[in-house]
Amino acid sequence: MEVRTKRARIADVAKEAGVSKTAVSFAFNSPGRLSAETASRIREVADALGYRPRPVARMLTQKNTMTIGLLTPQVLSVVFANPFYATLCGGVAAVTDQAGYGLLFVSPLHGSLIRALGRATVDGFVAVGLSEDHPEVEQIRRAGIPMVLVDGDAFPEHGSVESNDEVGARSAARHLLGLGHREFVIVGVEPPNMPGLFEYSSAPTETVATRRLSGYRQGLELGGIQLADERIVVGPATFDGGVAAFRRVWEDELRPTAVLAMSDVMAIGVIWAAREIGLRVPEDLSIVGFDDLEVAPHSNPPLTTVRQPIRQKGEESAKLLLRMIANPDLERPEHKVLETRLIIRASTGLAPAKPPTAGRGTARGTAATAPGQAPAKPPIATAPRQAHARGTASARPSARGAARH
Repeated sequence: MEVRTKRARIADVAKEAGVSKTAVSFAFNSPGRLSAETASRIREVADALGYRPRPVARMLTQKNTMTIGLLTPQVLSVVFANPFYATLCGGVAAVTDQAGYGLLFVSPLHGSLIRALGRATVDGFVAVGLSEDHPEVEQIRRAGIPMVLVDGDAFPEHGSVESNDEVGARSAARHLLGLGHREFVIVGVEPPNMPGLFEYSSAPTETVATRRLSGYRQGLELGGIQLADERIVVGPATFDGGVAAFRRVWEDELRPTAVLAMSDVMAIGVIWAAREIGLRVPEDLSIVGFDDLEVAPHSNPPLTTVRQPIRQKGEESAKLLLRMIANPDLERPEHKVLETRLIIRASTGLAPAKPPTAGRGTARGTAATAPGQAPAKPPIATAPRQAHARGTASARPSARGAARH
């Protein structure tokens, strides 16, 4: 047999085996269409020549890629600034790895998520934080590609997985009311396409943020508190986003005794910003987060937060998508709502007798600094510093930003 120095082609195998190129393709992709003897002989010749089917061509022939796409509305550098996503992706990957599927991250390409979709060859999508008004969702629906929405709107033809955000947020507000707090601020995230953030009624597009906001307001109303719009400050769901948000609260001369933050990383940022100006947590200011990330019990002080099963959310979404791929005629995909639970730690305490003022309290030895100026050493564990995105501006951001959770 001739020794070859270049990659063997399907035509080379066909010539050597004395069959057509179609027969070679059948030997690898549909061996049942050939006799067992012929298929075996073709594969033996292919092995001798060092021929391997090209993966893309084989995927197109078999009409599957053994890959699912994880679709996010932000670029990955922003997504992974929030460790929520790392935990969620870990849950998705655990299931796809076990099932023999690859995982492809699909994020905006040159500012366009639709452009990125055009290059994604996958069997289905787990779409995180996308609502029905995203054109990408409609494009996937028209293409008939299986899709599971995580923390997004639920469609009858697609699966969905979300947490019971309203219940969790309501429990956080009631906890602070029970400690005697009456002066509140909400630090919220700014997801894409978020009209109606400051309205009590449901926004035109329901998001994680609007559900949590609704829960906070419902809980506060049980204590007779109608939260004014100016007491809701939004920003990116990062450590720096929380720092910048609380600085704006203080610059606007709001003096809360309690902060409800829509994510743990923002809550830890609030703790740092509060201690910058000499406030003690929880003696002067109580803070509640949302997520219960691994870092939450290791912040200083340990963070009271609403726990949602983040890894389970990833696992359930992947399992549901794989079931949809295996059963394309499934009429009613599942819509799962996972439970949340308030975890009480040391970042919340009794309301102070008087509203906090700058410089009151030692902040455990941390010197106060001017707004916009970072202290020499952050007074919290180092882990969250590795998880946040740098360069957050201190100016008030638009309510139509780009981050969730």
